[in-house]
Amino acid sequence: QLQLVESGGGLVQAGGSLTLSCTASERTFSRYAIGWFRRVPGKDREFVAAISWSPAVTDYADSVKGRFTISGDSAGNTVYLQMSSLKPEDTAVYCCAARNSYALVSTQRGYDYWGQGTQVTVSS
Repeated sequence: QLQLVESGGGLVQAGGSLTLSCTASERTFSRYAIGWFRRVPGKDREFVAAISWSPAVTDYADSVKGRFTISGDSAGNTVYLQMSSLKPEDTAVYCCAARNSYALVSTQRGYDYWGQGTQVTVSS
């Protein structure tokens, strides 16, 4: 079973930047699509971004377009989420997920494996 571990969360001031990492227990992500979601208490998980390599495509939620970048090497086992111009409303637990398909989806039900998440707090 694929295992995912997130890291890189922390406390940052509004306008600042953070880079999150999602590392898999397998040697390569090439046969998966990888997504980032975030959750806050009392709300459903919200799609943030996703990446696939066959073909190489990315997708972003409107709320993060132009501020966040998802990246990774299909031959590697780590996907990154670079976050800049952070806002207090970006505060959440950020989770990565893997899907047994190359197709990108933005719904949490489309993903098969999940990490535990890493906390991101943006202060005003």
